Amino acid sequence: MAASTLTEVARLAGVSPATASRVLNGSARKPGQDIAERVRQAAESLGYIPNAQAQGLAKSSSGLIGLIVHDIADPYFAAIARGVQEAAREQRKMVLLATTGGGPAEEREAVAAFAARRADSIVIAGSRSCRAEDRDGNAELAAELDRYCRNGGQVAVVGHPVVGATADEGYHVVRVPNQELAGRLATELAGNWDGDFVVVGGPEGLLTSDDRVRGFQEGLERAGRRPAEVLRSAFNRSGGYDAGLELAARIKAAPHGDGDAAAGKLCIFAVNDVMAIGAAAALRSEGLRIPRDAAIAGFDDIETLRDFRPALSTVRLPLEEIGRLATRATGPRPAGENGDTAEGVSPGEVTGEVTLRRSTEAAA
Repeated sequence: MAASTLTEVARLAGVSPATASRVLNGSARKPGQDIAERVRQAAESLGYIPNAQAQGLAKSSSGLIGLIVHDIADPYFAAIARGVQEAAREQRKMVLLATTGGGPAEEREAVAAFAARRADSIVIAGSRSCRAEDRDGNAELAAELDRYCRNGGQVAVVGHPVVGATADEGYHVVRVPNQELAGRLATELAGNWDGDFVVVGGPEGLLTSDDRVRGFQEGLERAGRRPAEVLRSAFNRSGGYDAGLELAARIKAAPHGDGDAAAGKLCIFAVNDVMAIGAAAALRSEGLRIPRDAAIAGFDDIETLRDFRPALSTVRLPLEEIGRLATRATGPRPAGENGDTAEGVSPGEVTGEVTLRRSTEAAA
């Protein structure tokens, strides 16, 4: 069944299409109350659905926020998305979601699609990459974002700026102190741990992973410990599982002495919680127990950890608050005492907290 048109509504109400559009699409120019009521009654009788894009043009706002994440199934991104949704609701806007798998080329396509739909703002969550294979994709993404901002769009990026982006207006970065927090975790673990440390990191060139690896090594150095070995794997649960199998074989092959129980064990730091969960699952599949045979810690404190046993040591990040901060940064400033508003607000400071639990109790 064909949808009714604005022209049909106008004809039934006995007005011009322009007048019907002003009534139904939210124009600041309002016709008389009797005419407006006649148009609304005609629209209701025909089952007319207003065109959101036409309304956006009339109001100079589409009421849409674009959200780009690597993988919405990952609890890290799901928590940020909840925060974005909450802040969008405060602004009386709707969220459009795109998942990209982490590739800058796919992110560029999402930005272009949101721009074409006149999204008021775009939030990008996910680690930036400086790997050689992402150079062209980064350049194209940066150019697309710069074009969007030049046309009045607002962008907030979680973590690091997009590589190569140069926009100086409408561009916000919600910075996360990954390096500092990983260093704190290493220092606390090293205080009561006599064994070796291993870091399970993502691919080299993935900036979030690199920051956390670097920070952990710095924390060990401050504690007077030698650097940890670094295993590189995919920045997801599967990558953690693969690394966990390798470490399980190493642990099972190691000689067991009669000295300090911690001396021959590994303390594993996975640079995000889903990698830590994968590594722990691999250890269990090989008959090893945590923390009896190895200690393990993650980063992020995703909601999934509430049901994970033994309780996983991690760095707690306010993930939902990060989503709210990013969204609010791209929105209008709340009216002040003088009633004025500004184009955007600066993101607030993100803080985190080292949280030691049973998975590293030998190191606590």
